[in-house]
Amino acid sequence: MYIQRNDTVIVTAGKDKGKKGRVLRVLNDKGRVLVEQVGIVKKHVKPNPQKNIKGGIAEQETAVHMSNVMLIDSNGKATRVGFRVLEDGKRERYAKTTGETLAPKKK
Repeated sequence: MYIQRNDTVIVTAGKDKGKKGRVLRVLNDKGRVLVEQVGIVKKHVKPNPQKNIKGGIAEQETAVHMSNVMLIDSNGKATRVGFRVLEDGKRERYAKTTGETLAPKKK
């Protein structure tokens, strides 16, 4: 996937258009990403004393479709992501705007 966890992205469409945030989770099978402070919804939560959860109305992020976010390069601008094959056979992601390599996924 061209967007990975901990990437900084900007929302390009929808009610949160223009917001920037860090990717918390990538849902590959659904083609969606969970972005910090984007797509906030209210959820009613029952109290659970065993898990130390108070009841009430909690706010949480919902997943945004990958086509509605773009990666932000080192200059702070939205960029498309390309892949190039290195001499040792490994692939690396790079920003199409600047051509610089994006940080590899940390394991």
